[in-house]
Amino acid sequence: MTSITNSVMIFAFANHIIFAVLLFGISLVLTLGARSLRILDLPNARSSHTAPTPRTGGLAIVATCVIGFGVIYFKSDDARILDPYLLGFGFASLGMALVGLLDDFGRYNFTLKLVAQIVAALILVAFGIVIRRLSLPFVGDVQLGLLAYPITIVWLVGMTNTFNFMDGLNGLAAGTGVICAVFFGIITFIEGSYFVYIFCYILIAACLGFLCFNFPKGRIFMGDVGSQFLGFVFAAIAIIASEYDSSRTSFMVMPLLFLIFIYDVTFTFLRRLVRREDVTQSHRVHLYQLLSRVWNGNHTRVTLFHYLVAFAQGLGAIVMISLDPPYKAYVFLPFLGFLVVYTVIVIRRAKRSDLV
Repeated sequence: MTSITNSVMIFAFANHIIFAVLLFGISLVLTLGARSLRILDLPNARSSHTAPTPRTGGLAIVATCVIGFGVIYFKSDDARILDPYLLGFGFASLGMALVGLLDDFGRYNFTLKLVAQIVAALILVAFGIVIRRLSLPFVGDVQLGLLAYPITIVWLVGMTNTFNFMDGLNGLAAGTGVICAVFFGIITFIEGSYFVYIFCYILIAACLGFLCFNFPKGRIFMGDVGSQFLGFVFAAIAIIASEYDSSRTSFMVMPLLFLIFIYDVTFTFLRRLVRREDVTQSHRVHLYQLLSRVWNGNHTRVTLFHYLVAFAQGLGAIVMISLDPPYKAYVFLPFLGFLVVYTVIVIRRAKRSDLV
């Protein structure tokens, strides 16, 4: 009986590998095709690139994820969550991709873009996908009640914009997304996931196909359609894994995996507020941008640094899931300490170079 069970598991695992490789190939082909679409990102004073570059790579990422999602929806009975949640996730994610695509074409102002993002988030909430509890130090799991709805919307819109703002160097957003998806897939699989871990390797395949043309040289960018879609999807599957998938993975895992992204965007936003700058306007003072300029525009070095930090955060997330709820938040402390030191070093060097 055990040998039969093992054989079934090996066969299922082989099918997953074949499916992931197939999706990777699809992403490669679609990204190559997307390069022929003449929607260009023209360099300006805030850009990190110097030549006009297609910004249509996100279309390939979205299309690959849609294909993978379709296979799960129509062909798999086991790797599913309940249909209302599955459909809500699909509609809301495509809605956010549409918001990004329209922004790539029209470059909407900040207010209109934010309203559209909130509408996409409301679609997910309307289908019942909501953060209902959080793990707090000394307390453990806390039920959010009515606060669940605004907190969910802030999380979804915040992560969408975080990913969007951090998509500024070759390979930075997509590569970090791959690392985080690998760790989240491993963690949710360990904890008994059916849907989320499969969607994680769909994300990995979609991003890796794009990365072949984006890192180390940026021959194509993902654009807002890709960055907003990925940020929203990562935010959504964090909620699904914690509340609606069989794994019941702690919601705190995803914020830890993307901590360096969340920290960079939050620190930069607060710093600009204190300096009374217009936070709705584009700029080049994110920590990763300052680090790149301090290192004479070395994109690869900055990106690899973020990969290393993301990998360390992934290891921290594995430690986190072994802890009781009241202690999970403490795993953030050493990483926050590191990021504070990192911030001090970057700001000081940027000031010496007259960059801030």
